[in-house]
Amino acid sequence: MHILQVFVHVKPEAIEDFIAAMKDNASHSVEEPGVVRFDALQQADDPTRFTIIEVYRNPAGHAAHRETPHYARWRDTVADMMAEARTAVVYRNVSPDDAGW
Repeated sequence: MHILQVFVHVKPEAIEDFIAAMKDNASHSVEEPGVVRFDALQQADDPTRFTIIEVYRNPAGHAAHRETPHYARWRDTVADMMAEARTAVVYRNVSPDDAGW
């Protein structure tokens, strides 16, 4: 598995528009063959902070995701909504093992 945790800080006035764009991206992303999970989370104690957990079957699945029209639409739509550049951390799967997904 190829797992990313993406951290996004959104401008307060853009929260609702960001959520709408994120729902659009996530709903299409879960339909991709290389995507195992695609979760969008809003931080409870700071609604301007979001985490996206993306689980791909392999790095090629992630690369394919970044070539989709819905990713490009999301990227371009939310660019000016961010209070700072988004960051990401890549993880290796520990448990469940890859077969458990």
